[in-house]
Amino acid sequence: MRLLKSLARGLEALDYLVAQGGPVRLTELASALGVDKSNASHLLQTLVASGYADQVEGRRYQASAKVATDSSPSLEDIIDVRDRLRPALAALVEETRECAHVAVLVGSRVWYIDQIASPLPLKVDHPIGSLAPLHCTALGKAFLAFGGANPPSKLEQHTPKSIVTQLALNAEVASTRKRGFALDDEEYTLGIRCAAVPIYNTRGQMVAAIGVSGPTARIDDIRFAELGQTVLAQIDKIKPGVLNVL
Repeated sequence: MRLLKSLARGLEALDYLVAQGGPVRLTELASALGVDKSNASHLLQTLVASGYADQVEGRRYQASAKVATDSSPSLEDIIDVRDRLRPALAALVEETRECAHVAVLVGSRVWYIDQIASPLPLKVDHPIGSLAPLHCTALGKAFLAFGGANPPSKLEQHTPKSIVTQLALNAEVASTRKRGFALDDEEYTLGIRCAAVPIYNTRGQMVAAIGVSGPTARIDDIRFAELGQTVLAQIDKIKPGVLNVL
């Protein structure tokens, strides 16, 4: 709950910057949100890192130019998606005994908005409110393949298995579309595998990605090959109840 509150604060900060239409002082934002300067600074740095705010004129900040063109989700949309997908997360954890998580697209990254941890001792953690790249995470690849996200121009190498060329990424996106789910085979973090699928609203727009992650100690090659289908099957069960209200 504390992490979700932090996520909500970040979106409130973005809404405030957009509403002001120009540079805002750190102290002004802190006062408007009712937080101290340290918390306000952290919120702003998160927005800058995600590409949704620019630092200008010293310690002034403003919404970045891409905010006007990106169809980024509102706070209300994010909370709604989170609430609607909670039962699916719980079902996935119960079935797989691994961590399940949900992310939305924010600029050129995915933003984790919910997570339920594995009940097993060795856990995978994707903190709520954290950002992750598109090209080397399963949830990010889902947005590249099914959500119309633009691939990053620079493909950073996070592990020896990370995709680092546009040609290889294009092939991976094509494979993802063909099989219907995305995979991360130790590409973001060594020892961690993940499978993710897209979530659409009633208008056919991708609004989120939901996935399951676990250590290679439990997700061997055989189980990894089945994990994407497991997530797809679970989402098919809850899809009508989710999509009819988004």
